[in-house]
Amino acid sequence: MTPSRADRMQTAVWAGVAIALVALFYALGPILAPFVIAGVFAYICDPAVNWMVARRIPRPLAVLLVILGLGAVLLLLLLILAPMIYREAFTLVGRLPDLIELLNARISPMLQERFGVDFQLDAAFARTWITENWSTAQDLVPVILGHLRQGGSALIGLLAMAFLVPVVMFYLLQDWPQLLDNTRSIIPRPLLPRAMRIVNDIDSVLSQFLRGQLSVMLLLAVFYAAGLWIAGLKFALPVGVITGLLVFIPYVGFGGGLVLAILTALLQADGWSPLVGVAIVYSLGQALESFVLTPYLVGERIGLHPVVVIFALMAFGQLFGFVGVLVALPVSAAILVGLREVRTAWLSSHLYRGDETDAIHIEEARK
Repeated sequence: MTPSRADRMQTAVWAGVAIALVALFYALGPILAPFVIAGVFAYICDPAVNWMVARRIPRPLAVLLVILGLGAVLLLLLLILAPMIYREAFTLVGRLPDLIELLNARISPMLQERFGVDFQLDAAFARTWITENWSTAQDLVPVILGHLRQGGSALIGLLAMAFLVPVVMFYLLQDWPQLLDNTRSIIPRPLLPRAMRIVNDIDSVLSQFLRGQLSVMLLLAVFYAAGLWIAGLKFALPVGVITGLLVFIPYVGFGGGLVLAILTALLQADGWSPLVGVAIVYSLGQALESFVLTPYLVGERIGLHPVVVIFALMAFGQLFGFVGVLVALPVSAAILVGLREVRTAWLSSHLYRGDETDAIHIEEARK
């Protein structure tokens, strides 16, 4: 049936409304961060709430317990890691001249002999610069806190973020079933079966990706921290945790963590044993991630190519800032489901299959 003019006008109006909503969200990007963070956490934590509700715990109490548990874990990580990373970062910087001297003694002769490259770094200048700026660098945190107190707006923004995220998360988790029912009720009836199938596919992909990737990150953080500690690396905990938490960016997280671990091993100046330990730990970690954790916890059906992941992070970050980085991978996974639907429709279309169909008709006519 050919759509009437009224139907075409109505479709155009709703398309205009959708475009206006997208433009509105783009304009409101700077203030959407707490809501997006709360939405992502709510989506991840909803199965835990449903598990408690199934065991006859009232939903408001289950939501409160989940939020308190998540807040306690995040606060514990912050209290443990922040001072340690801050202290050990200054230790690494203080030993930087030793690393430069080590490079000049071991790497420079090899480059000169094999490639004819004269590569020398000025260790004395680095040592003098660090000595001159050491006291200022150690006072960096009080300076930053002083600026926050004077500026006011940044501090208010952080406090608002810390207050809004759990509040919005509570209401989202509390009303999650009603939100799903309301969304289902506004879908046009003729499109409901197909729309629900697409929504279920998106939910499956997102749940596999977000919850699976979170599990991979936590397990790898424990593995790298424990492995580097066994290998004798002095800064095993922060290096291992940073590596594990950055693995959601393919190759970038692993490569960055490996470089950081190698630098830390060189700064220890304990010979080759820490470097060999780092090589073994990161080789085992890459094999564990590629062949065990990612296939079983994330799944292969998501199909986000590493190049697509990096591009999505950069593109969404450029368009929407911090909020864009938060939603880049979930939105990309959802877009992937839509692209699969488009591909299926294209492969079954007459435009794609026309030549094949015409050839069959011609062959049948000849017979």
